[in-house]
Amino acid sequence: MRVSALLMAAGRGARFGADSPKQYLPLLGRPVLRHAAEALLRDGLVDRILPVCAAGEQERVAALLDGLPALPPVSGGDTRQGSVRAGLEALAATAGPPPDAVLVHDAARPVVPAGTVARLIAALETAPGAIPAQRVTDTLKRGDDAGRIVATVPREGLWRAQTPQAFRFPVLLAAHRAASDEATDDAQLLEAAGEAVALVEGSEGNVKITFPEDLGRVAAGLSAGLMPRIGTGFDVHRIAPGRPMVLCGVVVPCEFGLEGHSDADVGIHALCDAIYGALAEGDIGRHFPPSEMRWKDADSAQFLLHAAGRIAARGGVLANADVTLLCERPRVGPHRDAMQARLAGLLGTEASRVGVKATTTERLGFTGRGEGIAAQAAAMLLLPVG
Repeated sequence: MRVSALLMAAGRGARFGADSPKQYLPLLGRPVLRHAAEALLRDGLVDRILPVCAAGEQERVAALLDGLPALPPVSGGDTRQGSVRAGLEALAATAGPPPDAVLVHDAARPVVPAGTVARLIAALETAPGAIPAQRVTDTLKRGDDAGRIVATVPREGLWRAQTPQAFRFPVLLAAHRAASDEATDDAQLLEAAGEAVALVEGSEGNVKITFPEDLGRVAAGLSAGLMPRIGTGFDVHRIAPGRPMVLCGVVVPCEFGLEGHSDADVGIHALCDAIYGALAEGDIGRHFPPSEMRWKDADSAQFLLHAAGRIAARGGVLANADVTLLCERPRVGPHRDAMQARLAGLLGTEASRVGVKATTTERLGFTGRGEGIAAQAAAMLLLPVG
């Protein structure tokens, strides 16, 4: 079965009260939206993701999902229903056969508990739609504008709906094309059309981030099953007149550069080794052998992107990283903020989690004599136990 997923990221999150929509806020070093996308893909049952975002946010969303099987983002509508319809029409217009099934998921739900997607897809064998939900166990009260109870609402048979919601693609597309009234979720459209929608067991862990306290609750839940892992890296490159000087992803004005098979970015190389060390996955030479000509003069940024991808593939997050450059020249201070921002961007985290600094060796040793530049780095990761 071909399964695609719509990642709904067009909301503004007014109730959250932040300057940025909640789906873009950092959660354990990565945006909420990135967590949601990776969670959809984790079981290997979803072939591709189509993000639906606000107009003007396509480039931003594409960058946040870089490296994942995601189609180019499309602009949403004025309502959630309009946004889902835009995503469905884009899937229908994509080259190749349309999907057999589609999941519709909130970008503000960064956790999709294991087994959820499998249960939803299995339910589509006997029903055109399926949603994860939880039984209402609390007593429900209806209140008025003055904050007084008006009535007690019977809770028997009531469920709290969650996402991702799963549907046979042709059925959901037809329901949206025929819809005249606004629905609060996609299952409601199938209900109105007389189609059966199955309920599968949801989870308390599938939290929709609505208020600031929700973000902390999700972070605590994700961190509970993670173990800290520390890695260190060290690298050295000789001075090479006539080459550009690239340090921590930034070209620094200098009359000389560094000798190396790639662009010789000593800072990124040390940081990659620190990450690979924390993962126990060897060093940069193992992943990008200098004997291979395709890495000749290569931009070391792609090495760090690979290292960041390995963290995500292991289900981990970067807690923080720190790089120290050892050199007499060039001066690093004027470029430190740019280096910090560049490394953070490549790692998919905020700059406050990445330290960059420089020191001299008081004119001692090869760095003191100006024969080369060294770098050392440390990285702390949080990885699933086991």
